[in-house]
Amino acid sequence: QVQLVESGGGLVQPGGSLRLSCAASGLTFSRYGVNWYRQSPGKERELVASTSRSGGTYYADSAKGRFSISRDNAKATVYLQMNSLKPEDTAVYYCNAVKELGGTGMYWGQGTQVTVSS
Repeated sequence: QVQLVESGGGLVQPGGSLRLSCAASGLTFSRYGVNWYRQSPGKERELVASTSRSGGTYYADSAKGRFSISRDNAKATVYLQMNSLKPEDTAVYYCNAVKELGGTGMYWGQGTQVTVSS
């Protein structure tokens, strides 16, 4: 059974930092690209950052220069380091794994809440 488990969310003051983790199990992690999405109330889910199975990265304009995505295939984990957080970063953050090699498959985690507030 495939599971993606996010952790690391919480309450942080503006300007602070958080590191989110997405731990995968039940799949061959090295065959998957992983994305971080976020969704705040009344808004559509939006892509924040991505890492391909080869380690390439993509960032939304809102994340460039502040967020950094990385992966540790040995631990089957993807991280999202978020710095200089703003109130508008408040959302539920979800990780999403998409198979890039050897067939199809897509999985979602349950989400972790990030609240940026003073």
